[in-house]
Amino acid sequence: MFNPLDKTNLGKSVVDALLEEPARPLSNLAAFNGAGIYAIYYHGDHEAYAPLVRINKKAATHPIYVGKAIPAGGRKGLSADASAHSSALYNRLREHADSLQCVPALDLGHFACRHLVVDDIWIPLAESLMIQRYRPLWNLVVEGFGNHDPGSGRYGGQRPLWDVMHPGRSWAEKCAPAKYSIDEISAMISSHLKGLRKLQS
Repeated sequence: MFNPLDKTNLGKSVVDALLEEPARPLSNLAAFNGAGIYAIYYHGDHEAYAPLVRINKKAATHPIYVGKAIPAGGRKGLSADASAHSSALYNRLREHADSLQCVPALDLGHFACRHLVVDDIWIPLAESLMIQRYRPLWNLVVEGFGNHDPGSGRYGGQRPLWDVMHPGRSWAEKCAPAKYSIDEISAMISSHLKGLRKLQS
């Protein structure tokens, strides 16, 4: 029996609201307040992502990455209206733009995003539902796009696969080698996108 107040159905309503937002250039975002969820889309000429670009040719439908931005107070339940008074969502998108600008092989102008300011309680659920629905490459296969510099003395961890595929972030070069090569990651991308295309057919 359908229950419109079930938390999953409420989460889907947040996802639907996100998808109704226009896809804006990631390179030209005006500052705004709020925390919430976002989706990033790619429409460039990187060979590995050509199948995804074809899926999105007519409209931005399948994100390459989905994420969330929760304000510091919201993480601990300290502020009921922390989302509205935070700049967490804008700052997170700017961090992603900065990461992309570090990579010579990627053009920030080839990325667009949708974002939605959401009450703290719905942010994690909406992000999870977006990932389940669209299976974004940079969430599930080429992981590490959203990583931060771990800081001095903490570079013993493996280099994120995203940085193996898209070298340029200086801190990632200090990390230990990853367990997969670029060729292996490219094969993983190809396999993932074949499965995505099957879901479209």
